[in-house]
Amino acid sequence: MSTSVAVTCLLIIVARIADVSFGTLRTVAIVNGYRGYSLILGFFEVLIWVLAVSKVLEGLSTNVLYVLSYAFGFAAGNYVGLTLERWIAIGQQVVRVFTQEGPRVAGRLREDGHMVTELEGRGAAGPVSLLFVATSRKRAGRVGRRARELDPDCFLVVDDIRLASSASIPGHNPTGWRAVAKKK
Repeated sequence: MSTSVAVTCLLIIVARIADVSFGTLRTVAIVNGYRGYSLILGFFEVLIWVLAVSKVLEGLSTNVLYVLSYAFGFAAGNYVGLTLERWIAIGQQVVRVFTQEGPRVAGRLREDGHMVTELEGRGAAGPVSLLFVATSRKRAGRVGRRARELDPDCFLVVDDIRLASSASIPGHNPTGWRAVAKKK
């Protein structure tokens, strides 16, 4: 394999990793209502994709390594894109904690600075509290670990928040027509 072919293969791999990673981040931006970010990411995603695919098609008849590099770059791009998405952790989540020690766990979570809503219910083993904790995706894991420290027998459910009506959720920036109407 010549140096030229090796460099081209490496460039194709890097380009595919970049465009697939941008595609992953663009999808997350769309789901969370960040239209501006999705516009910019989509532009660069397709620009890089067109350059990479044109290079592969240009050398398709002469070098199968370009196709293999393209496929490997796509696979690696999925991995890198998901890793970046987890690291950036855009969005809000609600951690639901089912516990028989509701007032104590809720009080400690509040002392830690979390907003907690407490509801009473009945489970198979008797009275249970359902605690709702709205937080950023970056902090959701810490909230769950803290709840487990306070009550190792608690049951946790974590859900994404698409829309929340309260302006008091830290880092929450409402989007959509309701948010525009409120700003007028």
